[in-house]
Amino acid sequence: MTKPTPAPKPTAAELDLLRTLWPLGAATVKQVHEAVQKERPETTYATVLRLMQVMHGKGLLQRDESQRSHVYAPAQAQDSLRTRLLKDLIHKAFAGSGKELVMAALRGHVSAKEREEIQRLLNEDKR
Repeated sequence: MTKPTPAPKPTAAELDLLRTLWPLGAATVKQVHEAVQKERPETTYATVLRLMQVMHGKGLLQRDESQRSHVYAPAQAQDSLRTRLLKDLIHKAFAGSGKELVMAALRGHVSAKEREEIQRLLNEDKR
């Protein structure tokens, strides 16, 4: 019996591209390039194309080749990938403790407004 291949972990650049692609759903390289350029105008079409080809090869993107312009889509939903990456981070950096992750985040990475929102959610959960 073969062991299932673990889903690939995106690099920082691949994760940036996925954040651009998730709201689009499925898109051509041209459409993704146009969206990327809004935040990073120096990014070339060739760079986006190459990155998307690599991501397809790694299994991070699906590609529909039925039309002249290939259409790419994320292979995994945003929430699903975030959950998987978070589980990995908790396991590796916090010895499996979700509480330690939350405490570390609250110590310096949460604004007063975000803290109030978190408190509201915790209070609602008690009801």
